[in-house]
Amino acid sequence: MAWWLVKSEPETWSWDDHVRVGTQAWDGVRNAQAAGYLKAMAVGDRAFFYHSVNEKRIVGLVEVTAPAYPDPTDPTGRWVVVDFTAIKPVTRPVDLATIKAVPDLAHLALVRQSRLSVSPVDDAAAKLILALAEETI
Repeated sequence: MAWWLVKSEPETWSWDDHVRVGTQAWDGVRNAQAAGYLKAMAVGDRAFFYHSVNEKRIVGLVEVTAPAYPDPTDPTGRWVVVDFTAIKPVTRPVDLATIKAVPDLAHLALVRQSRLSVSPVDDAAAKLILALAEETI
């Protein structure tokens, strides 16, 4: 199982929206690097659900429940989506300032490529983030 981080503007699609729907295609990704990461995801992978813009914090955990397939919102057929199912909110949201304060998380794309909406999280970093979020998954 691999770990990822996916960012969403809560005014557009929030954690509460995702929980309400349960499973949702992660659509609208229009960056080649982020799309490549979506294509690399496998069923059973997990992701940190991150509220961007004003909140800037990890608020929940989701699981990949369908591998990459064509984005139905893209008429060109170039872009893909994966389906994410909400697992649970994190016990303690982890904000960007906290992540930046941990030297062992400085390499994350969340810190180094702030505009990237989908990015991998290595196992060691995932364990640190889970500890910060007071999660034991």
